[in-house]
Amino acid sequence: MEHTGLRAEFPVLQRLAYLNAGTDGPLPARAVIAAGEELRREAEQGRTSAHFERRAELSGELRALYAAALGCETADLALTTSTSEGLTQVIGGLELSRGDEIVTSDEEHPGLQGALVAARDLKGVSIRAVPFAEVANAIGPSTRLVACSHVGWMSGSLAPRELAEVDVPVLLDGAQGVGAIPVDVGALGCDAYAGAGQKWLCGPDGTGMLFVSESLRERLQVLRRGYANLADPNEGLAAQLHDDARRLDSQLLSAEALACAVAATTLLASAGWEAVHERARTLATRLAELLGERGIGVAPRGESTLVSFERADPEAERVRLAAGGVVLRDIPGRPWLRASVGAWNDEGDLERLLGMLSR
Repeated sequence: MEHTGLRAEFPVLQRLAYLNAGTDGPLPARAVIAAGEELRREAEQGRTSAHFERRAELSGELRALYAAALGCETADLALTTSTSEGLTQVIGGLELSRGDEIVTSDEEHPGLQGALVAARDLKGVSIRAVPFAEVANAIGPSTRLVACSHVGWMSGSLAPRELAEVDVPVLLDGAQGVGAIPVDVGALGCDAYAGAGQKWLCGPDGTGMLFVSESLRERLQVLRRGYANLADPNEGLAAQLHDDARRLDSQLLSAEALACAVAATTLLASAGWEAVHERARTLATRLAELLGERGIGVAPRGESTLVSFERADPEAERVRLAAGGVVLRDIPGRPWLRASVGAWNDEGDLERLLGMLSR
């Protein structure tokens, strides 16, 4: 699929320079249609056994699509409602106690920080935050887990490559990774990778994924058990968890959300992941260059799709830009606006942003 064809799939781009996929990606029209078809089917046919069979079919399709995006086997992929849920499943499932330590970075998202705070407050685990670039070097004798971003949500920096070689489990927050840049969980050397369906995969809110290696999966306690993650829920009190990553599945993903996510992810996959990743990174790099040429300070970044840049009053600037049809976000606690540049964007979107900044 050519770039212009991909761009035409997103109605919002007819009106706005939408540069906010790092929060929520633009919804493709075909994904909205797919969700509507499921809802119509439910309304017209009722929610009988055929409805639940359909939901299982869609779950299988989405699991395969997400696994392909992460470069893992479907048996190692759980379907979740968000990145945050996956992070919580791993951190909360580990048998950690007072005296154990988790190493993280000093620029993590609240979705990870919340799970870390819970481990500290409920289990007495020590949380040590260090500069993002230093997480691999900060491991000590009491470290039981490294938990940090794959792509830093504030600046777009990448996690240190040395994490692939450390001797403790590594959990990566992939909210700004999967769909945006190439992801191969094997090459990353991580034991768990939590990602979002609604950001760079352009799916609906309430969708996500969690890769967990078999070795780590065997160590995780699964406190939430129900119909979705039991191998045979009809066995009652004798029911056992699935023996693969489905044991970590969310208890309920609606058919309409699943269909929407399948349609959106299929669209991007059909455009070619390599082409999607390359175009987005190239456009982001170009935006960083253009900002620099105009004397606007750009935050240190890696080869990602995020470009954070300095503004005197980021929150007020975000509001002003939105009124002018340019959508991005400000970064709390930093003097930055953040543009999230996707393969669906074009040079016109960048020029529209730069034109508004010059006013």
